[in-house]
Amino acid sequence: MTKDLSDVYRSYIACLNRRDWPGLEQFVDADVSHNGRQIGLSGYRAMLEKDFHDIPDLHFEIELLVSDAPYVASRLGFDCSPKGRFLGLDINGKHVSFAENVFYQFRQDRIVRVWSVIDKAAVEAQIK
Repeated sequence: MTKDLSDVYRSYIACLNRRDWPGLEQFVDADVSHNGRQIGLSGYRAMLEKDFHDIPDLHFEIELLVSDAPYVASRLGFDCSPKGRFLGLDINGKHVSFAENVFYQFRQDRIVRVWSVIDKAAVEAQIK
């Protein structure tokens, strides 16, 4: 029986915000791809761990969520202070706000494909 993907997605975001890396396998397929690159669960986890390392105050906030199985679309909001470079920009701890528009494809209640675009222009406007 398939679960409501909106509920699954909210639980996934809560898992990320807790930094519950072992719990990712409950939400992410072993063969996950990100923006067309096959990275697998270990690569996906490494990508997220690096994001949290580079942005110590990273917190995912769902601003918009639409679910039409097997897809979920979400606009995520961020208010954070990346250290060093972020999106190729010298942020160096400055506080920035931006959004990520992301689409997910699920297979058996697990994320199998992710397509993500971050609003880099919003970040650029804040660091000038």
